[in-house]
Amino acid sequence: MEKFESWGRLDKRPEGAISPDDYEDRLGAVAPMAYLPFGNGRSYGDVCRTDRGTLVDSARHGRILTFDPGTGVMTCEAGVTLREILVKAIPHRFFLPVTPGTGFVTVGGAVANDVHGRNHHARGSFGNHVRRLTLLRSDGQRLVCSADENAELFAATIGGLGLTGLILDVELRLMKVPSPHVQQHAIRFENLDEYFALVDRVGEEHEYSVAWIDQLAGGRRTGRGVLWAGDHADASCEYPDVPKGLKLSLPLSLPFNPLNSLTLKALNEYRFRREVPGETVSTIKWTSYFHPLDRLGAWHRLYGPQGPCQHQSVYPVENAQQTTVRLLETARKHGHASFLTTVHRFGDTAARGLLSFPRPGFSLILDFANQGEATVKLLDALDRIVVEVGGAVNPSKDLRMGPDVFQASFPSWRKLEALRDPALVSDFWKRTALALNC
Repeated sequence: MEKFESWGRLDKRPEGAISPDDYEDRLGAVAPMAYLPFGNGRSYGDVCRTDRGTLVDSARHGRILTFDPGTGVMTCEAGVTLREILVKAIPHRFFLPVTPGTGFVTVGGAVANDVHGRNHHARGSFGNHVRRLTLLRSDGQRLVCSADENAELFAATIGGLGLTGLILDVELRLMKVPSPHVQQHAIRFENLDEYFALVDRVGEEHEYSVAWIDQLAGGRRTGRGVLWAGDHADASCEYPDVPKGLKLSLPLSLPFNPLNSLTLKALNEYRFRREVPGETVSTIKWTSYFHPLDRLGAWHRLYGPQGPCQHQSVYPVENAQQTTVRLLETARKHGHASFLTTVHRFGDTAARGLLSFPRPGFSLILDFANQGEATVKLLDALDRIVVEVGGAVNPSKDLRMGPDVFQASFPSWRKLEALRDPALVSDFWKRTALALNC
């Protein structure tokens, strides 16, 4: 994989980048819309791309600056990955209060996309746990931003897609845990009726909750799957703090897509049947519960020559079951098989970010091999359903959202545009917000 590819392999060409130090040296002479901060390339689409500009490689500033093992307060540079934070904090029995499905996201990327985890119903999104951050603006200002200082810019930076300035460092408060590992409750459900009947109760009883759904199952089995709830295990858990396992990596992209309807029907049947009916309780390693795909390096190469794409939406509770059915059926009608389909119940905690994607409701992730124009037509159809019910589409998973969908998803976007650093822009922002601003 080229260093500066997006995770969806949107553009396989190498792209030049400079370090944060080099960027700072250029301040005072930077051209408008000529730069964009880049973390670790885990966004699927073009929020991390600027084809006519220069990337600022935040990974070159990747130090943990301070950590207080008594309070769990940590300050780190924007290029530190979430896994590096966990490796440092776990021996002291602290854990990230929010972690997405991969540990290879940078802190700067986690702030810029205001990522969420399996416990949004309990703790909100990543930005809810940021105490302060330091922002470098292209006019040379180095601003400390928090809820009490430069508060407007602080809110715009959380979920601001890296457009308000270069994040230099972030101060977080971590969460005290008895063990990093998880006591998991695997609950098999036969259809969406069963899932929606149990999800609220499970959320009240457990810290973490996410469900896998068999997207290919129809009829009375529509939405069958497994809900994985969990809580941190007690201190008697004897797994090592940072488990070591066989790490594999795909050296090359496959010349074909092995994740088609035929293979995924068999895989989904296995996924469903390996869980016994009812509820099963077991203790599993934190790496397996939170970041299962991190064990396979460059796993996005599994999706064939055009790479993967995801569609993530969030929609209101009131019509959530009907909306979920419509989205699943639409994907099937368009001939697309989703490798990993998950649904989350988002909680009512208000996001701090001006353009944060997480909000109250249900969130569905559909994960496809990119088939070109056929996939674009499917994604457009999914967008229409989500917007129609008052939902939103996640920019960090997007590669072709139209300006109208963006505006419906994020009606406050003009406030971010007013605070955007004039030197910074992404292809996503040009395609959506600036198209609306013409």
